[in-house]
Amino acid sequence: MEISDIKIRKTMQEGRLRAVVSITIDNAIAIHDIKLVQGDERMFVAMPSRREESGIFRDIIHPISANIREKIEEQILEAYNDYIQ
Repeated sequence: MEISDIKIRKTMQEGRLRAVVSITIDNAIAIHDIKLVQGDERMFVAMPSRREESGIFRDIIHPISANIREKIEEQILEAYNDYIQ
């Protein structure tokens, strides 16, 4: 799996949400509405989700392995840092 494109769609300075991001995987699949969130310890990626009737949020798409999640997060954070500089 290769992330072939990362687009920083929107950035924010207020609150914990720092950016909304879209990625393209293998020039074939686009994933929109990935959120870059400032946590207490570090910045992290939150995958697109929707709220169920019960009020619980469920990811619409997510990596299956921790290794792939780390790879996606590292590349998004790198793109974000390049974008804001």
